[in-house]
Amino acid sequence: MSDLNGKTALVTGASRGIGKAAALRLAAKCAFVIVHYGAAEKEAHGVVDQIKAAGGKAAAIQADLSEPAEIERLAASARSLLREHTGAERLDILVNNAGIAPFFGFTATDNATLDRILAVNVKAPYLLTARLADALPDGGRVIFVTTAVTKTYFPGIAAYAASKGAIDTLILHLGAELGPKGVRAGGVAPGAIETDMSAWLGSDDGKKQGARHSGPATHRQARRYRPGDRIPCRSGW
Repeated sequence: MSDLNGKTALVTGASRGIGKAAALRLAAKCAFVIVHYGAAEKEAHGVVDQIKAAGGKAAAIQADLSEPAEIERLAASARSLLREHTGAERLDILVNNAGIAPFFGFTATDNATLDRILAVNVKAPYLLTARLADALPDGGRVIFVTTAVTKTYFPGIAAYAASKGAIDTLILHLGAELGPKGVRAGGVAPGAIETDMSAWLGSDDGKKQGARHSGPATHRQARRYRPGDRIPCRSGW
C-alpha cells in the first residue's frame, strides 16, 4: 500500500477484529479514518485514541447497519465528518467490513435471523456504497470483506455463506457501475481469522464439523490467522 497522506477512508465494523486492523493500517499510512461501530462504543473510541496517539487522524461514528434509516444517517454523518476534517466530501477508500455470522443449523434458521443476516451483510454494504458513490473520486477504492466459505462447505454457516455469495456478485457488477468513473471495487476473502465472530470455528463443535466435511478452505488451513497478520498473496489491485 502506498502512502495515503491526504486520503480519506471509512471502515465499517472497525471497533475490533479485521475492521480494527484495517483502520489501524490505513491510519498508519496517513489516511484520515472514520471508524464505524455498531454497539462497541468503548472499543471504537479506543481505536480512535490509538490512532491519534500514534500521530494519526480518526473519528468514530455509530450506526446500526440492520436498519436502513441508520445506513442513511451513517452516509450523511460520514460526509459531515469529511467536510469538517478535510474541507470536502471526498471519500477515497470505503471498506465494507461489518458483518454478522450466527451459526445455526440450516433447518433451524428462522425468518428473523435470516432477515438480520441479509440486512447487515448484504443490504447495508449495498446501500452504503450506493449512498457514497458520488463521494468516491477517480482512483477511489471500495473493498468488501467477503469470506472463503463461499468456496467451501460445512454445517451451520449456510445463511452467512449465501449472504457473502451475494457480495461476491455485487463486486462483479460494481465494475460496470463504478468502473467508468475510475473507481475500483474488490473483495478480500479470508479463511479462518481469530475474531469474536469466528469463535465457533475454534470450539469443539466447530472443529468436529470441520473434520467431518471435506471443504477445501477454512478448516484445512495450516493455521488460523489473527487480525493484522500479513499474509503473502497475489492481487490484481
